[in-house]
Order: sequence, then C-alpha cells, then structure tokens
Amino acid sequence: MATEIERKFLICGDFRKDISKSYRITQGYLCPGSGKTVRVRLRDSQGFLTIKGPSMDGGLSRFEWEKEISEQDVKDLMPLCSRIIDKIRHIVPYEGHTFEVDEFLGDNEGLIVAEVELEDANEAFAKPSWLGEEVTGERKYYNAQLGQHPYKDW
Repeated sequence: MATEIERKFLICGDFRKDISKSYRITQGYLCPGSGKTVRVRLRDSQGFLTIKGPSMDGGLSRFEWEKEISEQDVKDLMPLCSRIIDKIRHIVPYEGHTFEVDEFLGDNEGLIVAEVELEDANEAFAKPSWLGEEVTGERKYYNAQLGQHPYKDW
C-alpha cells in the first residue's frame, strides 16, 4: 500500500493555457461513513477501484490502494454507490510538478480545485499564479463529501 501525499487549492486565475490533457471522470462511493474511502471510477473508458485510508497529517496524507478494473465492472458497481460525482480533470504540468485541476459538473458545477501530489510532506514546489487559497484537509472539498454535500448547497 502506498501513501498519497497531496495538497489541495482553489483556483483563482486562468490555468487553461497550460493544460496538457483532460479526462472525463465519473466516480461513485461505496460504504460511506466508514472512515475510509472505497471508490469506483470511470476515467473516459478506463475503470478503477480505489481504497483510501483515513486522512493523516491534517489531511495532507493517507494510505491508498488502486487497481484497474474493466469499464463494465465500473458500470456494474455504480448502481451500488450512494454518492456519485462527475468532473473534468485537467492535467497541468508546472515547473517539475503536475497539478490535477478538477472542474466539477452537475450539483458541484462552479467548483474548481487543484491538487499536487508530493513525494514528501515538506517538499517545496513552485506555485503557479492561478493557484489560490489552500484547502488541504478541509473536508467539504473532499470528493466523497461533494457527493453528499454538493457545492450548489453551500
């Protein structure tokens, strides 16, 4: 099992000129409220099953296990999910790091959040001008929470 270390930020400017690629992502959550995250995801036509442990270090890191599954497996599991979100993920490289910028759709439309994965919790990284307020560890920005308490209701 690997440890995922990431920081999360709101967007305050135009990141679009730096996008290298984009994906449509639909993901659903199984076993909500367990303190862990069990997620099925369809990224374009590629499927994944992901299990994440509880957040540590104020939301900066947590254990993560992921396995690729078929598109049909995701479609079979999605009806079992109680929380489903839809988004476009933009990949934006910037000075040696890759930012994943999620532009949410549906009930979360209008919310745009960037994440950068790090090798170490204290790793320094350059911040692009379009990166806004840091929201690492703020539960309302967790994807699983957005399925239960969507942005439109804030």
